[in-house]
Amino acid sequence: MSLLGPAAMLLSFDIAADAIAEHDDWHTHEHLPERLSIPGFIRGTRWVSLRGQPRYFVMYEVAQLATLSSEAYLQRLNNPTPWTSKIMTRYRGMRRGFCSVTASFGLGIGHVGLLVRFKPQAGAETRMRTWLVRQVLPQLPSKTGIAGVHLLEGAPTPQMTNEQRIRGADAGVDWAILVTGYRQDALAELSSADLGAERLAEHGATDVHEATYGMDYSLSHDEIDV
Repeated sequence: MSLLGPAAMLLSFDIAADAIAEHDDWHTHEHLPERLSIPGFIRGTRWVSLRGQPRYFVMYEVAQLATLSSEAYLQRLNNPTPWTSKIMTRYRGMRRGFCSVTASFGLGIGHVGLLVRFKPQAGAETRMRTWLVRQVLPQLPSKTGIAGVHLLEGAPTPQMTNEQRIRGADAGVDWAILVTGYRQDALAELSSADLGAERLAEHGATDVHEATYGMDYSLSHDEIDV
């Protein structure tokens, strides 16, 4: 299992063009260290689009789903720093989801990632989960260019916080598949075949969106001096 926790928070968003450089400085030097100092946060990774939209994908791996509604985390969300308050006004189209890791196959984290977001049709959840976990996902890490593949299912998110009020209401995440590897062409093949929108739709998926990302920065809790 290459993810470091049984739950994760997924965020995808754009940043106003004139704020991209400052966002990356803030996210690297203040925001990720702040988040990774919170108990239960294990690792955070920032990814930048190589193909598709939006520009950014961020994942926080956490010790349990309850970490994302803990008092320590909510305290940070409701008391943003001045730099955070400034940057939050530059966010565009934030999608934020608390997710349980339903299944994880393979080892390690590759430097390229395919993120596929979708929503199962009502009543098709069990059928789709079974198909993905038993037939499709376990075989993918053995393919050339692929390292690991993970199925995440969205969970309810708490009420709006001060950070959200600054940037506006967030859209959610239903289900997501994250595949990481070391060859972008291998991920492109998956996006048009095994994990293509048409094939997912045949098994009950709706509202399918996918994009390919390159890892931009990663930080773990163990690297933080707390």
